[in-house]
This record gives sequence, structure tokens and C-alpha cells, in this order.
Amino acid sequence: MTDHVELRPGAYADSVTLLQVSRDVQGTPGVLTAQVAMATPLNLEVLEGLGFDVPEASPNDMVVALRLGEDGDLDQALAAVDRALAPARGPSGAREEQPPRTTAAALAGRPGLALVSVPGPSALVEAMDALDAGCDVMVFSDHVPLEQEVALKRVAAERQLLVMGPDCGTAVVGGVGLGFANTTRPGPVGIVAASGTGCQQLLALLDHAGVGVGSALGVGGRDLSAEVGGLATLEALRRLDADDEVDLIVLVSKPPADEVAARVEEYAAGLATPVEMALLGPGRPDLTAAAERVLARLGSDVPTWPVEGSTREGSGGLVRGLFVGGTLCSEAGLIAGGEGHTFVDFGDDDYTEGRAHPMIDPTLRLEHLRRAAADPETGVLLLDVVLGHGAEPDPAAGLAPVLADLDVPVVVSVVGTGLDPQDRPRQVSALVAAGAEVHLSNASATRRALEIGGGGR
Repeated sequence: MTDHVELRPGAYADSVTLLQVSRDVQGTPGVLTAQVAMATPLNLEVLEGLGFDVPEASPNDMVVALRLGEDGDLDQALAAVDRALAPARGPSGAREEQPPRTTAAALAGRPGLALVSVPGPSALVEAMDALDAGCDVMVFSDHVPLEQEVALKRVAAERQLLVMGPDCGTAVVGGVGLGFANTTRPGPVGIVAASGTGCQQLLALLDHAGVGVGSALGVGGRDLSAEVGGLATLEALRRLDADDEVDLIVLVSKPPADEVAARVEEYAAGLATPVEMALLGPGRPDLTAAAERVLARLGSDVPTWPVEGSTREGSGGLVRGLFVGGTLCSEAGLIAGGEGHTFVDFGDDDYTEGRAHPMIDPTLRLEHLRRAAADPETGVLLLDVVLGHGAEPDPAAGLAPVLADLDVPVVVSVVGTGLDPQDRPRQVSALVAAGAEVHLSNASATRRALEIGGGGR
């Protein structure tokens, strides 16, 4: 077995491109492991965890790390790296019409919705350009400073424009899914979501119950904080209230600031369209209970939420929750209520600087998964798999082989629908075959994990 590590100073490609490059090179005969990434501190930590000896590097360097088997050929592997990177460099020698060089130039005279997905520190300028052009903005970028979010939303509020985000990963606008949105049927429900995976949990549960969603407006996880004050939430509620196709609005959020929640609830009470609150927090109902209240208000039956497969017997111990969905992680922590259990959100900013979101790149969670399973205090592993456009094309393909090798019980919530590109039934079948117990409801999965773990210590 041979390791090869090299730095390419000044070379750059975005994290999603480099993830695909790594996967392409991984398929080269004789290559056991391939990691091509920008040399951010987090990526270097992952490489060290994989056993690579990486020289001193800066985030401006691209690092190519290859592990070859006895039949591996380094020249062929490096040629595969260059071939995989070539599309990212773009065509050479061809004369093409130059695209607009600024957001403002691209949007001139075309008000609508602009989706901003650039590194967080650069998002303010692009989003403000879009507002100046009269557009609503969906800011997919994370790592946007809080004061910049407040500035953007104050400008938008003055103009009755909507800023979705920052870190807005899910939206359905005009029937079109943006970000990590699931494919569901259209229907009478409109969602305002200060929570991406919370929105996806509702989409999945309502779809399973046969109820469609016409619009889902993400507003960013900080919108109901004291600093932002729900500026985008109020605008999103106003718009859905004016939409004749919406019969019921659902507001879903991670735990909000109490004073902001009270102000938003007062505003919602004055709307013509009824609003169902799904605000997570101590003593508040979970998202599955919120979905059941929505169904009751619409006069629809509450189905039995599906549970498929069965995991091995537990012998007690702590629940280790490893999540890609921040709201799903928060919900699990609220249900567990401490007692030594731990819940990690790998989509948090601390884990995504310089690398793709774990719903796109599972590498970091898989590494932690093996470590958590080897911890003698671990009684049961609790995971989420979130499907939808933009997410991994086949998450079970990477996760199931790892789960099959573990000696601890595993409970998984698979959040998605049969219409999603990943095909939920196919994903569930692969995970069940690997020995996992699979739920549609994250709250149900969490309670089952606590039951297997015997309530912890």
C-alpha cells in the first residue's frame, strides 16, 4: 500500500466539484482512497484521520491525497485526477460570449427571485445587488455574519421584498423546489420555515398522509432570533396569506427567541389564513405531532407512520445521534432531554467551513460513525438520511456497507418521498438489509433509540 500526497498552490475548485473528482478517481483501478480537497483545517483533519501525512498547507492550496494498493499505478491515478479536474477549469481557446460580470448586470430589468450561493463572506454584496434590482433573494450560503443578515432583511422589509436565508437550504416557490427540496404533490398547505430539514420532515410526513404543499418559503435558521426579529418570517406569512391557493400556513422553526415568537404569533393571529405553529422548544410538541395537527385541521386522517426493518437487541447505554439535519438534531436532543446522550449536527457551520454540506458529502459523518460505534459507552446509534434534490444521489450506497459492519443497534430516520430522485423505498430497503431499523418520523426514531438504549444512564 502506498500513500501519495501533494499540494497544488493556487489551484481551486468548489467543494461539490472536488467531491465528485474524489469519487471519480476512487473508481480508478488500484486506487483504495482518493481525497481531493481544498486544504482547510477541517479537510486536513479528515485527511489526518484517514492516516495521510499532509505537509503544512494553507486553505488556498488544493491537496491531492491518494492511497494505492499493490496493483496501483501512481501515474494513472494522477492522470485520473487531472481528467476529473479538467471540466472545472473550463474550455480553453474557444471564443464565447462573455456572461454578465455582476449580479446587478445579470438581473437588470428582470425582477424575480435570485439564488445566491457563494462563500458566505461574499454573499452580502450579491444579495444586496439582487435587492437593488427589485428581486427577492434566496441566500443558500452559510457563514454569513449575523449583522449582514440583519442589514439585508431590514432593506428587504422596507421594500416588501423577501430574503430567504442565509443558510436557506430548502424552498418551494411557484411549484419549483430549490436547494434540498423534496418532490411532493401540490396542495393547500403553505410552509414558512426557519428550518431546512424541519421543512423537509413536514413535506415528507404530509406527503405520506396524502396532503400536498404548494409553497415552502425558507427564511433561515436565525430569522426568529432576537437579533433578526422575524423580519423575513413576517414577510413570508404576509405573502402566503395573500395566496388564494393556500388554505393553511405552517410555521416551523428551531427554538425561537420567546419575544420574537410571541410577536410572530400575534401577527399570525390577525391573518385571514389560519396558521399552525410548529416551533420546537422545551415543552413544545415535536414535528410529527405538528404534522398530525395540520392533518386534523384539514380534516385528513392521520396515518400510521411507517417503521421498516428491525435492528439488533440493545444492551443499554447512551444514544449517539449523528445528524446531517440541524433541526432533526435539535428535535432529537429535545426529546432525549440530556441524560448523557449526545447529538451532533454535521451541517453546523463548525463542520462545513471549506467543505460541502453532509447531505452532499458524507465523508466526515462516516468517519465519526465508526468512532462512535467503537465507543464502549455507545448503546445505540441514531442517524438521519435526508433525501431530495441537491442531496447525495444514493446515500444508502455509502452508508449501508458501514452499518452492516457495526456491532451496535442502529435506528435511522429517512426523510423523503417516493418521488424524490433517490427513491425513498429503495433507500430504506438498502438500510434495512444492512440491519437498521428505519422510520419516516425523526421523533419516532428518537424515541425508539432511547427505548433500545434503556433510557441511558
